[in-house]
Amino acid sequence: MALLTQTLAYHLITFLILISSTTFPATAKTRDFVRSLDRKTLELGKEKISHFRVYWHDIVSGRAPTSVSVVQPYDKNSTTAFGMIQMIDNPLTEGPDVKSKLIGRAQGFYGSAAQEDVSLLMSMNFAFCEGKYNGSTITVFGRNEVFNKVREMPVIGGSGLFRFARGYVQASTHTFDLKTGDAVVMYNVYVMHY
Repeated sequence: MALLTQTLAYHLITFLILISSTTFPATAKTRDFVRSLDRKTLELGKEKISHFRVYWHDIVSGRAPTSVSVVQPYDKNSTTAFGMIQMIDNPLTEGPDVKSKLIGRAQGFYGSAAQEDVSLLMSMNFAFCEGKYNGSTITVFGRNEVFNKVREMPVIGGSGLFRFARGYVQASTHTFDLKTGDAVVMYNVYVMHY
């Protein structure tokens, strides 16, 4: 019996040593990959809020569409086009005319995500190409209930001058051509950033 107890104790001690030798280095490494930073290290100044008004041109017709279908709806007779996905590289302009000053491009996709109403899942970056915001982006991700007069979606991030961005956009349809399917949507963007 004493020999059995010694053997069990030996195996238990060996097991505990093996576990502790594999656990402690992993814990030490875990502490190394995260650290607190001072805001000054990232050159973060005072947070500000900006408002942009841009016009988003969804061009599905013609020889050079900026919005192309990559997935067709499951049911071609669906009134909501559920399952449809469009990839976009839409112009963002200063005014509602597509020939007005180009401010950036909306790049990403939208898909019909509802079976009982026309609601889109929007996932896009507003990639700016004008002035001091050239090269900076704002990321919009949310639900767009197409037939509502004003649709609100969150700004979930950004890059460049919009690092750590958060806020929201309000979209309202300016024009929609029933014949071509082309649309112009006014986006009011309210974004907090550094």
